[in-house]
Amino acid sequence: MPSSSSSSGVLKTLAPSRLKNLCLAVSLFCIFYLLLSNHRRAASLLQAPPVVPPQATPATPTYRRHLLFTVASSSLSFPRRRPYLRLWYSPNSTRALAFLDRLPDGGPAPDLPPILVSQDTSRFPYTFPGGLRSAIRVARVVKEVVDRGEPGVRWYVFGDDDTVFFVDNLVSVLSKYDHTKWYYIGSNSENYDQNIKYSFDMAFGGGGFAISRSLAVALARVLDQCLVRYAHLYGSDARIFSCLAELGVSLTHEPGFHQVDMRGNLLGLLTAHPLSPLVSLHHLDAVDPIFPNMNRTQALGLLFEAVNVDPARVLQQSVCYDRTNSLTISVSWGYAVRVFDGYELLPDLLAVQRTFTSWRRSISAGSSHYMFDMREFPKDPCKRPVTFFLHSILSDENGVQSNYEGQIIEHCIRGNKLRNLKKVTVFSRKLEHDIEQMKALRRQCCDVLPIINGSMVIHIRQCGENELISMQL
Repeated sequence: MPSSSSSSGVLKTLAPSRLKNLCLAVSLFCIFYLLLSNHRRAASLLQAPPVVPPQATPATPTYRRHLLFTVASSSLSFPRRRPYLRLWYSPNSTRALAFLDRLPDGGPAPDLPPILVSQDTSRFPYTFPGGLRSAIRVARVVKEVVDRGEPGVRWYVFGDDDTVFFVDNLVSVLSKYDHTKWYYIGSNSENYDQNIKYSFDMAFGGGGFAISRSLAVALARVLDQCLVRYAHLYGSDARIFSCLAELGVSLTHEPGFHQVDMRGNLLGLLTAHPLSPLVSLHHLDAVDPIFPNMNRTQALGLLFEAVNVDPARVLQQSVCYDRTNSLTISVSWGYAVRVFDGYELLPDLLAVQRTFTSWRRSISAGSSHYMFDMREFPKDPCKRPVTFFLHSILSDENGVQSNYEGQIIEHCIRGNKLRNLKKVTVFSRKLEHDIEQMKALRRQCCDVLPIINGSMVIHIRQCGENELISMQL
């Protein structure tokens, strides 16, 4: 009781103004305390090391086994195309499946891709006049191969049974891209008219194309319903292109894929290959053997001798000048060396010479248009360069030696050095680009040694930092 009385007495003695001042003082104390606490906390954060977000684990490199090739074929064509398949398929290192309408005669072979019979597609409409319903079966292979759930696949690669792939080069090209993102990679036709007829942004199926795993999974989910909407289209590649367009994906162009919509002699095309790895060749039944005095299988076998030694360098063009003899030399490594009498400007040698004829036989060679720079092939043989074709190739720890031989037309009037030239030997190092170099390729340079006993020796090397590939007159 006494304490209660004293407390109430104190409260009674506090005037309202004094009580208000006391509350204000307590509030100011709390504010200063909070400000001081925040200041100390901020100082400690400034002195502490910055918080670094955890680094993403770098992706492992892409290897051959990360690619799954799907070959579209039929029971009729498969036996004829076996030599092409054997060139690039290796059961020990290459994953591939061949989809046919039915099993062919003779059964499976250990040196060929395993054969699968495509599922029934009779329920899908096909209305293109005069076309082949097999286009639906071939397009639906995308879904069938994805649905198999093969482990470790980063890229699904699609082509025909007459598509010759250069597998190591394709691995290098695809390594530039993130397989976890949506990519549709290939190239259109070399023929301008074919692109007008179909699309400039469609990957032509014969040249082959690659779809990243993540995109392939998404495409497989919607493909069946999509195929119904495109009954009016001609081919399988047009259906895939249209369905991918509906997913919002466009084509990523890579110039190493070759549809080869042309006929006859491919010399002009192969000796002016783009500065990009050779990835595929198609329609080889419709062109001449790429090497003279051989059949198609023998000629491609010789090319693959070079491919097996230095795949990245095959068909890569290096140009050098022999100032002593006023000669221009264009080396298309692993294929041919062309020697011009006199000086030729480099841009002129990068243009494709028209040695071939039109894909459509009803169109004359001169009226067909193409998707690259063209120059005419001289009708007079004596105005053409002297061409030496690959003869043999050797390699060891010191480098690679490729030998080229050819015949000079005797009745042509040429300088003595060129008339007596019988052989060209090219020395080089194996061409191995890392991913960053693949993104910014540069042509290599070469040096010419004096001609001795009808033999020319050329060394290919990296160009200097500011070196020009020029005549330097």
